[in-house]
Amino acid sequence: MQENRQHPRRSIELPAAFQFEGGDRVPASLRDVSLGGVFLETEAPAPYGARIVIHVKLPGLKDESTIQATVRWVKKGSGMGVQFGVMGARETHALLSLLSG
Repeated sequence: MQENRQHPRRSIELPAAFQFEGGDRVPASLRDVSLGGVFLETEAPAPYGARIVIHVKLPGLKDESTIQATVRWVKKGSGMGVQFGVMGARETHALLSLLSG
């Protein structure tokens, strides 16, 4: 089966959380990350199409980052694939460093 991915991916495990529109933070873990998106492992995935904010401490950055994203697919009980929205230069640089490391 051929995959239609635009960006190279890297398997990682990085603690994170996400939330949507004023809701509580939901624990998650970043896995299978690329510059375009990530698989968020979580027991409580957001629904398809939901706009979420990811909270994560990216390697090389002092403060926690917040990254806008949209849910593109859901795997019930294990997580969701999300597409990143527009990111700041620091977050983009941190992700590029993570992918090249």
